[in-house]
Amino acid sequence: MIVLCGRHIRAAATAFVLVLALAAPTRAEPPRVAVSIKPIHSLVASVMAGVGTPDLIVRGAASEHGYTLRPSDAKRLSEAQLVFWIGPLLENYLVQPLASLAGQATVVEIATAPGVLLLPARGGGAWEPDADDEHAVAADGNKALSSKDPHLWLDPANAIAIARVVADRLAAFDPANAPRYSANEAALEKRLLALDAQLKSRLAPLRDRRFVVFHDAYQYFDRHYGLSAIGSIMIDPEHQPGARRLHEVHEKIVATGARCVFREPQFEPALIAIVTEGTAAHSATLDPLGAELPEGPDLYQKLLEDLAGNLASCLRPSNEAR
Repeated sequence: MIVLCGRHIRAAATAFVLVLALAAPTRAEPPRVAVSIKPIHSLVASVMAGVGTPDLIVRGAASEHGYTLRPSDAKRLSEAQLVFWIGPLLENYLVQPLASLAGQATVVEIATAPGVLLLPARGGGAWEPDADDEHAVAADGNKALSSKDPHLWLDPANAIAIARVVADRLAAFDPANAPRYSANEAALEKRLLALDAQLKSRLAPLRDRRFVVFHDAYQYFDRHYGLSAIGSIMIDPEHQPGARRLHEVHEKIVATGARCVFREPQFEPALIAIVTEGTAAHSATLDPLGAELPEGPDLYQKLLEDLAGNLASCLRPSNEAR
């Protein structure tokens, strides 16, 4: 029989704990992920649930158009290992910072990702720039770039495609957590399909009811649900429309009997009163970005629900229950 004294017992116990610690799998740090705008951040956060939390660049109620990076944003980019953004089509302000600050990161451009539908910008009539809108081309003068519509997240089919791309990229970067990413993506897809079915039912009675939007951020939503937007007040959100355009939109409202003109929370509402003066059109708010919603995995679903709810509330005839 071997008898161990207290000192030997403590040494043996310490060695045993050390062996167990070395044998146990170590938990890797979650990947450091940065995302440009709230709706895409929400999808990424859903896929990363239980593993980590992505950083958001455009926070609060700031507009994605012409955003100016803060020092804290630069820090997030410089520390990121993965970056998800729509691309220069929407976030031209990120082109240089991504090159200089996130040079070691894997950058995923959503607009060119597999399975994502990218539509041409709407043109003609009240969707077309007039002589007052000389700035209605991308800041770099690239007409080919400005001919595409970057607001692709408002089609739930695109959201599902984006979630798949995010899960694939995260799994390739972080194989240890690949099963979790895959399970999260599958659960998110199920939720989005259920949401889509609900919104189709809710919006079907509104398909022939015309309305005007503040700027043309809603083509993907309109097309997916068969809605009847007839024009926008602004072509370029970074520049005020001229008198000629405002008159054109006013006349379009009169001629078509448009029921609603929608403002956006990031922009001053004064232009709404000008184009609706003397008409029967009502005004309400549509928010394509979720500017006033808290960031996180629940934002995307709430964003689409709010769009549908605000459209339905304003477009119903006055004798229908609201």
